[in-house]
Amino acid sequence: VQLQASGGGLVQAGGSLRLSCTASVRTSSRFIMGWFRQAPGKEREFVAAYNWNSGGTYYANSVKGRFTISRDNAKNTLLMQMNNLKPEDTAVYYCAADSRLILSSIRNGHEYDYWGRGTLVTVSS
Repeated sequence: VQLQASGGGLVQAGGSLRLSCTASVRTSSRFIMGWFRQAPGKEREFVAAYNWNSGGTYYANSVKGRFTISRDNAKNTLLMQMNNLKPEDTAVYYCAADSRLILSSIRNGHEYDYWGRGTLVTVSS
């Protein structure tokens, strides 16, 4: 499975961006896809995830209420709308996927088998 992420860019604080992650295969109901980010000098952290089977969404507390994750079935694509962006959201954002992940591990990046190249999001103050 190959994942192609796009949509990053430079935006002022309070602005919005939408990230996309397209999978090279049809995303079955077993798939869980998520977004992680890594800021300079920091460890990679969980941002949000989507359970293709249930439609369930999961968010880090730091983005809850500002980011919304969704899917486009026809395009095998995971979307993440990011609103009210803050300078601390600046990071490289990575898309990840797995077809065997259990829900208790959904925030653990080490449990995802497939990763896309990152897309840089820069939020200026």
